[in-house]
Amino acid sequence: MNKRKCVAIDLFSGCGGLSQGLEDAGFKVLACCEIRQEARAAYKLNHPDTVLLEDVRTADPVDLKKKLGIRRGQLDLLAGCPPCQGFSSIRTHNGEVANDPRNELIFQVERFVDAFKPRCVLIENVPRLLKDDRLKQFKRHLSAKWGYEFVDGVLDAKDFKVPQRRKRMILIGCRLKKPVLPEKSNLRITVSDAIRNIEIPSGEKGASARRLANLRQHFSPVVQARIERIKESRTDLPDDMALECHKRYPKGFRDVYGRMAWDEVSPTITRGCGNPSKGRFLHPSENRAINMLEALILQGFPMTYKFPPNLGIGKIASMIGEAFPPPMAKAQGEIIRSLLPVRGGAYSEKKIERIRKS
Repeated sequence: MNKRKCVAIDLFSGCGGLSQGLEDAGFKVLACCEIRQEARAAYKLNHPDTVLLEDVRTADPVDLKKKLGIRRGQLDLLAGCPPCQGFSSIRTHNGEVANDPRNELIFQVERFVDAFKPRCVLIENVPRLLKDDRLKQFKRHLSAKWGYEFVDGVLDAKDFKVPQRRKRMILIGCRLKKPVLPEKSNLRITVSDAIRNIEIPSGEKGASARRLANLRQHFSPVVQARIERIKESRTDLPDDMALECHKRYPKGFRDVYGRMAWDEVSPTITRGCGNPSKGRFLHPSENRAINMLEALILQGFPMTYKFPPNLGIGKIASMIGEAFPPPMAKAQGEIIRSLLPVRGGAYSEKKIERIRKS
């Protein structure tokens, strides 16, 4: 494994799932872009030394290069997870990708690549992007202009030490050598492994975790009675307790009002993960929805990951559900580090420390 300090920039960082995974893999994330104020606040709590930019569309990569003291070609990795709602399979019409302006944000990554000419590029998104012409344009441009070679595919988070099913498109580009995707782990982590016996650290270290453990959805007596009748899925409900929409579409959205299973991985944690009407988000054995600490852990974050105390369940669930699971990001980071030279990094430990202090 490459022992030098590798450096990266994280575009569309959210609350920091990708950055956390990259740092766990040995990268120093120098800067990030994130448009949402609450996500920047959460990111800053956990990665205080990173330069935070706001809207990637107005950020100037040339100015950022000067601020970081880095020359074109020295950045090891430019990573980005452009918002994926426009490519989501539930936002299509007759099989076509929805007309969403966020679909064009991948070309902001291209703009940063042209400015920094990083050694490697990492893009993560929903699997549908793999077939979209925008990704093909992106690859053609980087290949023709800078000589990048690419590997891509659809990977599942459960194969990379995340206790969750979550299929994501991964694209790795490298201008040094032909990249490869990381190999699957033989270790499978279940819901039971992850959240059955949570031990929250005492004192200030566990303060955020304790708050998240108490942050969960509360329901009306009618909904609570419905939850108490469910053993596995909404099909357990008698007709007089079933929702009318479920009666009309008995085969649709079968996961809603479903329970997780202790001995399996969890379903995909989404921005609606605190609400059982949005998916299989009922606790395996207790008559409640999962709390935000459990959602955080099922996404692969350390339980001590912090969120601003003034935020409610809606914004926190959104940040957790939209994040790139850190262990999955770590696997990408480790395979990318293996592509990089052992020497010739842009940043020494002393230089990073000087930037941190400034």
